[in-house]
Amino acid sequence: MMRIVAACVLALAAGGAGAQEWPAKPVRFIVPYPPGGGTDVIARIVQPALADALGQPIVIENRGGAGGAVGTEAAAKAAPDGYTFLFTLSSHTINPLLYKLAYDIERDFAGVSLIVSVPQLIAVNPASPIRTLPELVAAARAQPGKLSFASVGNGTPSHIAGELLKLKTGVDLVHVPYRGGGPAVADTIAGHVPILFVTAPAAMSHVRAGKLRALAVTTLRRSPGAPEIPTVAETLGIPDYEVDSWYAMFAPARTPPAIVARMQREIARVVQLPDVRQKLIEQGGDPVASTPEALDRVVRQELKKWTEVIQAAKIKAD
Repeated sequence: MMRIVAACVLALAAGGAGAQEWPAKPVRFIVPYPPGGGTDVIARIVQPALADALGQPIVIENRGGAGGAVGTEAAAKAAPDGYTFLFTLSSHTINPLLYKLAYDIERDFAGVSLIVSVPQLIAVNPASPIRTLPELVAAARAQPGKLSFASVGNGTPSHIAGELLKLKTGVDLVHVPYRGGGPAVADTIAGHVPILFVTAPAAMSHVRAGKLRALAVTTLRRSPGAPEIPTVAETLGIPDYEVDSWYAMFAPARTPPAIVARMQREIARVVQLPDVRQKLIEQGGDPVASTPEALDRVVRQELKKWTEVIQAAKIKAD
């Protein structure tokens, strides 16, 4: 009997030691977009401090393609051993509603933590007579179907933000999809399209240079990096208008909860380090580490919310 008890104690001790020893080798972050994009930039801001906290190198693997689906599928199929995580953005909850994917974001992933909240920015050319968001809505009502807005692509958060504004205000704007933020910003600056919806980091330098006029951000809170820009909700009195282009970390489903909890704790600490926080704010973000449960709730809520918007706006995949 004593031998059995001793064996059980040793087994428990070994299991606890194994959990405590994680990570015992480098950890991989799959970023499902090319180098230099917003997701890659945010991942590389938190990478060094997280590596120090974990005591192991963090390797960022950029696996772009199919609007993020290639890298996300690779993460879904990775071993759930705590050595592979998905570092992605809010398109994670839009893509399944537009495309047939080889993975299920609820079944195949476990939330780890939100990392940063990033608004979409609504802007116009500085030569435009439109100086505020209410003026934009008034102009659109006076010219139904005449004003257009640029987005970074069909089905992207910037497109969704424009369609949600149309639904909430009843205005008729024409969507002009571009292949990325750069061309959309450039054509708005050149005056080829009057209105721009784009992730804040892609446009803030142009706003500060006077090449774009910012009208509003799409998050419920003003951006810490640009607190002078009002939100859509406050400007138009629409309290439930929100498009949050968040960045977050997920683990393959069945990753040990103790490992998920450890990674979440380190993220929550790292994003509040002064240098990391400042870099995230400079990118137009608001550091907002969350619990795994809160991230999973965001996924469920957005799947429902964007399903309704996509159906109402009749958005189709390219």
